[in-house]
Amino acid sequence: MDTEQGEKPLGCNNCTHFYITHDANFRYGCRALDFKSKRQPILIVIEASGEQCHYFQKKDRGSL
Repeated sequence: MDTEQGEKPLGCNNCTHFYITHDANFRYGCRALDFKSKRQPILIVIEASGEQCHYFQKKDRGSL
């Protein structure tokens, strides 16, 4: 899981597109890429493309 210049991988938990599904076999979902997975979507994206997710949008935590 190499990232450019020691850059820390983005985390799905801080992305507006990330959600937890009700499917016990595929617990993690990404609305931007429209898929569910057994693992965090960012790991699937990095494996497939070798790059960080281009759809990452930081959650606005001000309304909590």
